[in-house]
This record gives sequence, C-alpha cells and structure tokens, in this order.
Amino acid sequence: MAANNAQDLPPAAGWQTHEVDNQPPPFEGRNLYTTDTALRDAVHREGGGWGEDQLRHYGERVGNELWEAGFDANRNPPELQTHDRYGHRVDQVKFHPAYHQLMDAAIGNGLHALSWDQTGAGAQVVRSALMYLHNQAESGTMCPVTMTHAAVPALRHQPDVARLWEPRILSRQYDARFLPPEQKAGVTLGMGMTEKQGGSDVRANTTRAVPVGAEGPGRDYELIGHKWFFSAPMSDAFLVLAQSRGGLSCFLLPRWRPDGSVNALRIQRLKDKLGNLSNASSEVEFQNAHAVMVGEEGRGVATIIDMVAQTRLDCMIGSGSLMRHGLAHAMHHCAHRKAFGSTLLQQPLMRNVLADLALEVEGTTALTFRVAAALDRQQHDPAEAAFARIATALGKYWICKRAAGHITEAQECLGGAGYVEEHVLPRLYREAPVNAIWEGPGNIQCLDVLRAMQKSPETVQAVMDELRRAQGENRHLDAATQRIENRLGGHAELPMEARSLVEDLVLALQAGLLVRAGHHAIADAFCAARLGPDRTLLYGGLPGGLDADIILSRASPQEE
Repeated sequence: MAANNAQDLPPAAGWQTHEVDNQPPPFEGRNLYTTDTALRDAVHREGGGWGEDQLRHYGERVGNELWEAGFDANRNPPELQTHDRYGHRVDQVKFHPAYHQLMDAAIGNGLHALSWDQTGAGAQVVRSALMYLHNQAESGTMCPVTMTHAAVPALRHQPDVARLWEPRILSRQYDARFLPPEQKAGVTLGMGMTEKQGGSDVRANTTRAVPVGAEGPGRDYELIGHKWFFSAPMSDAFLVLAQSRGGLSCFLLPRWRPDGSVNALRIQRLKDKLGNLSNASSEVEFQNAHAVMVGEEGRGVATIIDMVAQTRLDCMIGSGSLMRHGLAHAMHHCAHRKAFGSTLLQQPLMRNVLADLALEVEGTTALTFRVAAALDRQQHDPAEAAFARIATALGKYWICKRAAGHITEAQECLGGAGYVEEHVLPRLYREAPVNAIWEGPGNIQCLDVLRAMQKSPETVQAVMDELRRAQGENRHLDAATQRIENRLGGHAELPMEARSLVEDLVLALQAGLLVRAGHHAIADAFCAARLGPDRTLLYGGLPGGLDADIILSRASPQEE
C-alpha cells in the first residue's frame, strides 16, 4: 500500500478547530429581578410592591459584579488562624476580599435588618426577595446574614440585652474588623446548638453554664463545653444553649469579654464541607467563656425557637432561589443551543422537562412568599400566626428536599457543560443539600408539623382555611383537599406516615396559592402534574394538553 505524503494532506487551515459556534452567549450581565416573573408577581401579591426600586437595583448588582464575586469567594475559601507568629492564641478566620464584598452588599441593603427596622406591611416579603436574589450570587454569605437577622426576636426575650445589641445589629454598615463591639460600626451574630452527642436532640447537650455571682436572666455566666457545628465563627456574638442550674437555657456569647479581652472561644478546626465553601463552619470549645443569659432560665429552646422560625424561612428562600437560578441557566442554554435542526427549547421532550422544572419553581416561590407575608402579619393576626407556625416546617421540609433533584435535572439540560466547574451549576448542586440539613433535617420538620397539629389545633384550621379559599376552582385540588380532610379526620399511623401527610399538605397549599394567583395555565398544569392521577416521579412527565408556551415564557430569564 502506498505511503501517504504531504500532498495528500489537507492544507493547514483545514485543521483549524477553534471556530466556536452553537454555544450560548454568556449568562451574566442581566438583572435577576426584572427577568424573574414568578418572583415579581409574588412580591407584589404579598404586599412588597413598595420595595420595587430597591429590588430592581439589587437584581442588577447580583447579576453583574456580585455574581462574579461569588465565584471568587468560592475559589478562595476561608482560612483558620489559631495562633499568631509569636504563638499567641488568636482564633480568627481570614476571608477573601470577595467574601467581604458580598457581605458589604448584603448588610448595606438591609438583608439582615429590613424586617425589624421597617414599620410598614411587607417588610418580610421585601427582605425575603432581597435574600432570594443574593443567594443566586453566592450562598455562603447567607449564613451570617440569616443568623444576624434571626437573632433579633430571640434577643428581645431579654430587653436589657436587646437594647445594648440591637442598634449594632441593625446598622447598615458592614465592619469585618476583629474589635470589641462598642468600637465597631456594625456587628453580625451567629448561633451554636449542635453538639457531638446531641445533634437535633439539643436537650442532650452537655455544655455547662456556671454563674458569676447572681443567677438568672441578664446575668453573667461562664460556659464550659463545645459545639460541633458552629457556623460563621467570626461573628461578633452567638446565641448558644447550655445547661444551667435551672435547665437548658439560652445565652449570648460575645467574642470579647466586658473587660476588653478576647473571650475564651477556641476554634478547633474548620469543617471540610461538601458545599457552602465560602462560609466558615467550625468546631469550637468554650473554656470558661463569658456569656449572658437571655430569656427565662430553663426555657432555652423556647427562647431560641423564634430564631429558628426565621432561619427556616431562609432555608426555603435559599433552596427556592437555587432552583430558580438553575432553571434560568437551563432555559438560557436551551434557547441558544441547537440539535437535530432546531434549538433545544423547541424540542418537545425538552420543553416538557423545562416546563416541569418551571412549575416547581412557581409553586416554591408562591409558598415561600406566602409564608414571608404570614410572618409579617403574625403579630396582629392570630390566624396568620397559626399558619406561619406550621407552614414554615411544611415548606422547609418540601422545598429543601426538592432542590438537589431539581438542580441535577437542570444540569442534564446542559449536558457536560453543566458539570464543569467553570459553570455555576456544580456549585449550586453542592449547595443544595445544606438547607435540608440546617435547622433540622426532614424528619425533624415532619415531627414538628405533627407537634403543631397536636398542641395547636388552630394550625390545622389555618391550613384548611387556606385550601378552602381555592375551593371549586380546580377538580384535582378539590379532590386533594378532600383526601387531606379524610386523613386528618381518620386514624393515620403517625408519625410513621408523617412524610406522606406533609407532602400532601404542601402540594395542595402550593396548588391553592397558584390557583388564587390567577395564572390559569400555571395553576392548571401544576394541579394536573402534582395532584392528578397521571403524576410522575421525575421531571418531564407533564400530561398532554397543557400550555407549555405560557409556562416557558414566564420562566425565561430574558428581559421583557
């Protein structure tokens, strides 16, 4: 056989492979608020329309410089410095400048404070929308912002402590310096409850609180013990639980003692986590650390539970916004990527998958902001307080559970492009599990729903009243409501069936909210896909006859 020679080869230009086509343009550079129809609708529906200008402005920032900062903060995770070069114990965590940039934006826009320093209706709604946007730029900074925000109602159980700390907490100035709080322009707060032997069973905690002089609320104590998961350890103070003479009590533990010396909070190590990499989570020991009792002695769980309710809402916000961001990227990619003669967005089966993902985000957004509105109204409306009591656990369970599978499906829409670290989707996937774990995993939420139903029957009434407001509007929803009534009035094997009961309640609540929102194509599709007889286990199984054009149009991340 004759050997090949040079003249048989194509010219060099024929070997060029660097012409790029059939790739989507960059996603960044868009306003994440104005391009999110479901979010805008929910904000206005639940009384947050007065925050429109701020939300538009923050949506622009999040889609541009803060989005880039999110990548930098995750490429450069925090570093623990236990000692200085002279051997002195310092217990500090160093962060990349991008982390501080993100924190400065969040604090400056009141994500930690807006619910408490605004007097009008809808403050929780607007603040939730700001958090929803911020989390799409970077999730790790949500942890200290969330805990700072959530600490306020717990601190108010001890008015003298609240008067001292609340003005510093509500400051719109981010001050990362490691200084006593009275020397700072603003402070952040953290929380620590989890111990090795206790986990969710916080009453098994062994940290001891020894009084320094007089005992009781507002008095000084020294804490001896540990916390196994202690997030954001560079916060200025922490709400923690410890065993005092009168039982498990709540304490405020600052990083600095009243005499100006550094408190004996020893950071043992930073956690090597699956995700949430920009945020420092740690293990700590208290070695006679100064703390002040907050709230009634022996009522630590009851005191700190107000903080937990707020953080559960933020878990819903965090998971919902991750799903929205994943959907936006999937829609963006499929609108530009071509295969088999048309864009992916025009392919029937891909349209089914994307529309199903979009319905999940619609239901999630509707329930999240309904809960935020209930928290806004709870002080003046007992029915709203009852609804918020149970709905935070319902939503926290379901929405946080759905995030990981939702983001995986979004990655599949992109194929390999959604699996490489240059893209944001791998980071979203690693972030997805944390909200399901934080503030009590799934079983804890379901048991809390049962506890609310048993101890506070008005919570059941609040949920059923919510469902009945949409009665007669959709046959699948009517049937689901009847099934729920039958279950609640029967002899279900609880808690064995708690998860299935919670699922029924959440799906019906989401469906009812979408029906009442008035977007018939969305509501009809959701009810058929989530409550009807043809429901499937995975995304992409929507029944025929639904208006995919309207569903996908609302989900598009393009400017109108």
